[in-house]
Amino acid sequence: MLAAVLWDMDGTLVDTEPYWIASEHKLVAEFGGTWTDDDAHSIVGFDLLDGAVELRDRGGVRLEPVEIVERLLDGVIAMAAAELPWRAGARELLAECARAGIPCALVTMSWRRLADAVLAAAPTGSFAASITGDEVIRGKPDPEPYLAAAAALGADPSACVAIEDSPTGVASAMGAGCATLGVPHVVPLTAVPGLTIVESLADVALADLRALVDR
Repeated sequence: MLAAVLWDMDGTLVDTEPYWIASEHKLVAEFGGTWTDDDAHSIVGFDLLDGAVELRDRGGVRLEPVEIVERLLDGVIAMAAAELPWRAGARELLAECARAGIPCALVTMSWRRLADAVLAAAPTGSFAASITGDEVIRGKPDPEPYLAAAAALGADPSACVAIEDSPTGVASAMGAGCATLGVPHVVPLTAVPGLTIVESLADVALADLRALVDR
């Protein structure tokens, strides 16, 4: 039976990936470097420090990775404060989980200060736990974030459904043993055994999530 639903944040729950990409372009331009959309797409879903290394090495941002992350977070949080765009169907599915008593956890490689801003904007009681990129040793695609989320809810990972939009996140969720629902957004997802791909969460109901763990 479905024990919990584990949600990725950027690009899955909220449409903040364009904010990250815009912040990356702005920071690279400040240092006179080059950063293409392909570069930006290649780090979608990465642990933020790993992405910062790419911005330093490929984009020429002459800062330490931690400082790069903090600068990017400043930009994304400012844009999210002005407008936080939710992915289609996300709030409705969250509400259905809450009504059914199915606990949800947020599993994001964004750091705590951005995650808390999104959690504060979510309907009260939407999430029983949250795992952020600055609170794990190994970020996605390592299974650690999803294993930590399942443990925080006292759930067996194999009884959890993870919802993801990136190949990196999918690898993390599947590596943890979660039934995984892919909702591609900025980057495509490749069909692999055990991954269910849908075009939009607007097409997904709680019954569909239950079916993923009842196979």
